[in-house]
Amino acid sequence: MRAGARAKLDSRHWFGKTSAGVLLGYTLAVALSGVIAGLTPGGFEGGNKVQFNMWMIAPLWATVLGFVYLFRDSWRAWWWLALANVAAFGLLWAVRSLAG
Repeated sequence: MRAGARAKLDSRHWFGKTSAGVLLGYTLAVALSGVIAGLTPGGFEGGNKVQFNMWMIAPLWATVLGFVYLFRDSWRAWWWLALANVAAFGLLWAVRSLAG
């Protein structure tokens, strides 16, 4: 491949992308569910929110798993999902600290 040319999107990296989506996608979904719990009315201790937040993990995870195939290669999928996890858990920490 010549310098400056972008790699074509292909199916060679499906295993790496899938494993990134399964592992890091799950942790990202858990963190985002926690952020949603903290930012909605009632905070972390609000009534029947536990069931709702538990069921929010599946669609969030499925969304990440569906979009993970748009990365050019598996390395980028792992890198960006790891970065998204750090950001999401940092946001969760901030929300929990402010809810205090």
